[in-house]
Amino acid sequence: MNTTYVCGHRNPDTDSIVSAIAYASLMNALGDNGYVPARLGHLNDESAFLLKRFGFEPPMFLANVRTQVRDIEFDQPPLLSKDVPVSHAWEVLKDGDGFSILPVTNEDGSLYGVVTSGSIAQSDMDSIRTPVVRDVPVFNVLAALEGHVLNSEDQLFDTISGEVVIALPTAGEPLKGVKPGSIIVCGQQEDVLEKALSLPASTVILCQSTLAEKYRDCSAETCLIATPCEAYRAARLLYQAIPVSRIAETDELVTFHLDDYLDDVRETVLQSRHRSYPVLDENGRVVGALSRYHLLRPRRKRVVLVDHNEVGQSVPGLEQAELIGIIDHHRLGDVMTGYPVFMRNEPVGSATTIVATMYQEQGLMPGEKLAGLMAAAIVSDTVMFKSPTATPRDRRLAERLARIAGLDLDALGKEVFSASQSADKPADQLLKTDFKEFHLADHRIGISQITTMDSERMIRRADELLEHMRALRDEKHYDMYLLMITDVLKEGTELVYDGDREIIRQAFGLDDAGNGHVFLPGVVSRKKQVVPALAILWG
Repeated sequence: MNTTYVCGHRNPDTDSIVSAIAYASLMNALGDNGYVPARLGHLNDESAFLLKRFGFEPPMFLANVRTQVRDIEFDQPPLLSKDVPVSHAWEVLKDGDGFSILPVTNEDGSLYGVVTSGSIAQSDMDSIRTPVVRDVPVFNVLAALEGHVLNSEDQLFDTISGEVVIALPTAGEPLKGVKPGSIIVCGQQEDVLEKALSLPASTVILCQSTLAEKYRDCSAETCLIATPCEAYRAARLLYQAIPVSRIAETDELVTFHLDDYLDDVRETVLQSRHRSYPVLDENGRVVGALSRYHLLRPRRKRVVLVDHNEVGQSVPGLEQAELIGIIDHHRLGDVMTGYPVFMRNEPVGSATTIVATMYQEQGLMPGEKLAGLMAAAIVSDTVMFKSPTATPRDRRLAERLARIAGLDLDALGKEVFSASQSADKPADQLLKTDFKEFHLADHRIGISQITTMDSERMIRRADELLEHMRALRDEKHYDMYLLMITDVLKEGTELVYDGDREIIRQAFGLDDAGNGHVFLPGVVSRKKQVVPALAILWG
């Protein structure tokens, strides 16, 4: 099931948070599962209070929607233990689904190394040049040769080691020049067997020999193994009985993690000679393997935007995501798509109003708690319906939602704005809580807004706030930075500004723009009163 992230704008206000929660809930209720509400910043005091008030967890924080390794349908080859024989690894590679590597793991699932058909072939060629095996577990040998040990039960052999010698019939002395400790592979040759026992040899492998019965339960320093395989095949299988960890590639491995971004992965792959790469989870455990072809057409994250439609206010990496839809009540911005998407943009006071309308159109009633949260969001974004963006539909739907939740709308409004920003917070936090960036013609401006029922304490900090605004303006290279301290009871805004005083005077038709801040009666809306006034002035 694909996840679809529903997210509002950066520095989210209550309407942004709640409209994401409500829309995700609506789509999931209609059976289109996988919608997840997300936020692009910290909750402000008002939003945190309301979520707790109505029993909701904050939406997940979404840092960006850049495509990650976890978004790719990478391979999931079998994971091999370090102790399995090479023969098993070869069978898996041969009979698998075209896997180019097999991860070899430690007991805890972490990566030990990788084995490829090339590494198995290299090991096989090395065994011809250097026919020696070291500390091969006897269990592995017996499994590879389909054999059994002939020694008495009181003799235990855990591993075998030595130079591998295939003893062919000769006219002279058997095993001439063979060193003690070798591994002798022979057939129906009792003289060879006796010579091997006298050396003594490390191991004797009897191939298709009736001598097995004669030497059953014998007591000797040499490990005696009987096998139905012929001699040459037994010798080759012996090399394939070694643990796969012996031939696994362990040095300079290139690995990726689930959270790695595809842009970075591509750069690494371009500089690497490998065909496939292990994929690890956050705990370092192997979860799959990524090949070059997986990077050609990755699966992108799915996103729905609510309460905004401008790239500058949206989630980072949006250009790499699959945009599914937009639900907004602001002016049309600069989000562009290469394909048609669902879009609903209506001139109402709150994005939550649009989502509530969609509930109504679907014949679906939100639950009591969600209805109360949605009513609070509409009240918040319309400033108790005093904002010029507020419409009769906002009020009607807010009243209906309040009735479902069993709440008094006026009392809810007082709760909402009593929970707004605390004047005791650090200035930089106050400025970042509800901030938006706008591009008007060739001008860039930043606008913060604080909505409160007691603006006096905020205004007393105007000089301190202005100092931080100047620093942010210089850092971000804004043409102007504005702070709206909106008082619900006064139905107006104390506008603190860092920029050209004459611009402020002309934009709002003032005789005097004050010295860094001025009161604007009747102005409560950033998007419908402040931004349009500047847009007209700047063309």
